[in-house]
Amino acid sequence: MPTTTSVPRTIARVLLGGALVFAGATHLTVAREEFRAQVPPWVPMDADGVVVASGVAEIGLGAALVALPKERRRVGWIVAAFFAAIFPGNIAQYTERRDGFGLDTDRKRFGRLFFQPVLIAWALWSTGALKRG
Repeated sequence: MPTTTSVPRTIARVLLGGALVFAGATHLTVAREEFRAQVPPWVPMDADGVVVASGVAEIGLGAALVALPKERRRVGWIVAAFFAAIFPGNIAQYTERRDGFGLDTDRKRFGRLFFQPVLIAWALWSTGALKRG
């Protein structure tokens, strides 16, 4: 597998990695309560445990995007899968009308749903995960 990639993809990959590390850190610190409020009540786990686990996962995934360029395609698929796995929570936020992070209207919560596919595409594109060879 080639280890080189374009400068725009590398910048996008590092930015996504940094964003994930930042988001993960906020799960564990300043936004922990806000994230707890976002965990749907039907998730069969303690909300705080979900927030902590997802924060740790985001930090790890973000760090992997930056620190493991030779594994970037594999990491890209894992990050994309992570974003897909948390999408039901975004849908629940909309359907259950749960406020959080300024998403305090149905229109804002609905608009947020379109950002998750952008994150998935960002993870796949920036890592070259869809390229062959």
